[in-house]
Amino acid sequence: MTKANDEDTSAFFWKVAESYLTKKNITKSTMMGFPCLRVNGDFFASCDREKGNLIVKLPKDRVQELIGNGVGQDFAPNGRKFKEWMAVELREEKLWNSLIDEALVFVAK
Repeated sequence: MTKANDEDTSAFFWKVAESYLTKKNITKSTMMGFPCLRVNGDFFASCDREKGNLIVKLPKDRVQELIGNGVGQDFAPNGRKFKEWMAVELREEKLWNSLIDEALVFVAK
């Protein structure tokens, strides 16, 4: 995939993430090559560079609840499932903000 395509798939993520970058201790970074946000150096939200899906870190019980409710799906790059991470395909700014907020609280503890 070309860099231009990577930028296109992450455009919605960065649009939503823009307001977080003005908050204390939140920085732009990469995680396994995916664009992401960190708080105090720890990853809490990312974007799948191929599909543009939101990827968030939440407690594993919360991840399973949201997946069970159809909000997201397992995050399993290269077939390895991450129990505290999930991917969200639906591009809805309010939903993404809510999940990013929840991930920020979880990781910033």
